Amino acid sequence: MNTLQLLLICLAGWLNRNQQLVIEYLQAEVKVLREQLDKKPRFSDEQRRRLAAKAHKLGRDRLRRFASIVSPKTLLDWHHRLLARKYDGSCRRSVGRPCTPNELRELILRMARENRTWGYTRLQGALQNLGHEVGRSTVAKVLREAGLDPAPERHKQTTWKEFLRSHFAVLAAADFFSVEVWTAVGLVRYHVLFVIRLATREVQIAGIIPEPHGEWMKQVTRNLTDGMDGFLAGCQYLIHDRSSLFTPEFAMILKSVGIETVRLPARSPNLNAYAERYVRTIKEGCLDRMILIGERSLRRAIGEFVVHYHNERNHQSLENKIIRPEFATFPSAGKVHCRERLGGMLRYYYRQAA
Repeated sequence: MNTLQLLLICLAGWLNRNQQLVIEYLQAEVKVLREQLDKKPRFSDEQRRRLAAKAHKLGRDRLRRFASIVSPKTLLDWHHRLLARKYDGSCRRSVGRPCTPNELRELILRMARENRTWGYTRLQGALQNLGHEVGRSTVAKVLREAGLDPAPERHKQTTWKEFLRSHFAVLAAADFFSVEVWTAVGLVRYHVLFVIRLATREVQIAGIIPEPHGEWMKQVTRNLTDGMDGFLAGCQYLIHDRSSLFTPEFAMILKSVGIETVRLPARSPNLNAYAERYVRTIKEGCLDRMILIGERSLRRAIGEFVVHYHNERNHQSLENKIIRPEFATFPSAGKVHCRERLGGMLRYYYRQAA
């Protein structure tokens, strides 16, 4: 070995020793900094990339000796993540099957709720008529997610509202309300039986009596079902509550003329809402504002209100129209007149037709 080679070996050993001292110093410095921070350092993505690139060149064995901020496994995991990101093509992938638009979902659910007998294929055809190309499985999925059963099961769950709507034109309701009347023997409670047609809101006072009984109910029912001018002519269903006054004989007379009685469940006045609303209307608008003396005054008050109800009162449920208007078209010019009933309690304003 010549002198030059010996000098090179000594120089290399000296450089290696200096590099080792620098590394030991940097490790001590990092340790002091970590002790001062007293918590795990947080790295940005750029810092992770730099450390991961350097760590890959050293390898796992050397990292175990020198790494002091993070573990060798973490550094290599960062490196593998960088490689995966380099070859990640998810940003260039095309999207999968598009979701069903909310507007179309609402339309499918609306059709299914309004047409309980329609199956998936029938709904698919109805949507196609509107320009929507929807698969049968898509219709099934939308209904399933909304908790709607297939057509056979959905058809069995007809709601009371749907029953009323589908039979509106041939449906009537009956009910009683009571009124306290002063008589020679003191206060007497009178019972008033009335029937209302749900489609037109027309009302018939069937009878007024202090104590209703079976024979009186049978006669009232015969009057209501009279073939010439019976109020229930043309009806097919009559709704009533579970009062004992609606006897089996009452139901038999109605059935003999083709009217089926629909007896409501117990404690369910909301199922006879139209009749209940009429009771509130006649009491708030008339009876609760009067002191009635004798049966004659009761009949007069109810009779006047019924005429006002049919011929002069606007009904919000009928688009604010009158059930039996006096004029086909209301005059828009001329003197305004006021018709009073029950001493001005009920008023109707109108213009006289030319």
